[in-house]
Order: sequence, then C-alpha cells, then structure tokens
Amino acid sequence: MAFRGPKVWLWRWRRNPLKRRADKVEAWVLLGTWTVTVLVGVLAGLATARTVEQGLTRERAEARLVTAHLTSQAPGRPAAQDGDSGGERVWAKVSWTAPNGSAHSGQVRVAPGTAAGTPVALWTDPRGRLVTKPATAEQARLRSGLVGALGGLSAAAVPCAAGHALRRRLEWRRLDQWDVAWARFDPLWRGRTG
Repeated sequence: MAFRGPKVWLWRWRRNPLKRRADKVEAWVLLGTWTVTVLVGVLAGLATARTVEQGLTRERAEARLVTAHLTSQAPGRPAAQDGDSGGERVWAKVSWTAPNGSAHSGQVRVAPGTAAGTPVALWTDPRGRLVTKPATAEQARLRSGLVGALGGLSAAAVPCAAGHALRRRLEWRRLDQWDVAWARFDPLWRGRTG
C-alpha cells in the first residue's frame, strides 16, 4: 500500500511545477460537473415539485363530494352490534347524480352487510366520474416535496454520470501519455539501473 500524506484541500488549484495540463483540465471538469449537477438537480426538483403541487391543487379544486346510495346490500355479514368490523371493507354498487344532473353508478368500498339505500359519501370529478379523495394542502406539499426531491436527484444523476465518464476518459488518456513517455525514457534509464 502506498503512503498517502495528509489530505490537502483544493490541491488541483495550487501551484505545483509537477502539475500537468491534464491535472488542470481535470480540475475544471470536476468543478464544471459539480456546478452543473447542482444546478440541474435544484432546477429540475423545483420544477417537478411545482408541477406536482399544481396538479394536486387542481384536483382538490375540481373534486366534488357527493352522496351516493347503495343499489343493493353489500356482500358479507354485518359487523357485530358494537360496530367493530375490524376495518374490513367490501366492494358494493352505488348510484349517484352528478352536479350536471346526469345519473352515474360505480363501485365503492363499504362495511360488509351494509343495507341497500344506505347513503355513502364519495368524491367525483366535474363530469361525475369517481375519483379518490383529493390530497389536503399539507399532503400536497409533502408529496410535491418528495416527488421534487426524487426528480431532482434523478436529473442530477445525468450530468454527474457524464462528468464521471469524461474524467474516466481523461484518466485513460493520461495513462496513454505515461506509456508514451515511459517508452521514450525507458531505454535511457535501462542501462543506468541494475
């Protein structure tokens, strides 16, 4: 194992007579890669978060709470008298009238054995189609933040990988230059060592 001295910060930027042009290029590539990675990650994350939050806000504004009625008794036996169904839910057919007056039907989850005609609250879009309960403002902020962070990290991976590939190519080129230099000076040194 080779001895390594104490870590020197910003060594690529310090003056050194042994520093080659390739070291300077690598320093600039590294700086550029990190700058672009951070910028792309932050901008993509913010744009993704804003888009997700706007979509969830639009869904919340368009969703309508309507009352539907079961068209037939829900399958299964009713829960015990104490009202404890253990959280079990079954699918049952319901019908409702949309805000525009059109009749709709669909299936929702209700407690087993619920009687026909029982009112059930559900969410619809402006056309009267069933939708899931819209996210609250707090849930929308949390979701948009998480999706934005994931989007930012994913977008930042692209310039980071490109910079890594470029640095690897520079390393191969540097090794090729070492081979050329060694081939030139090896015959001169071969007679002096030994």
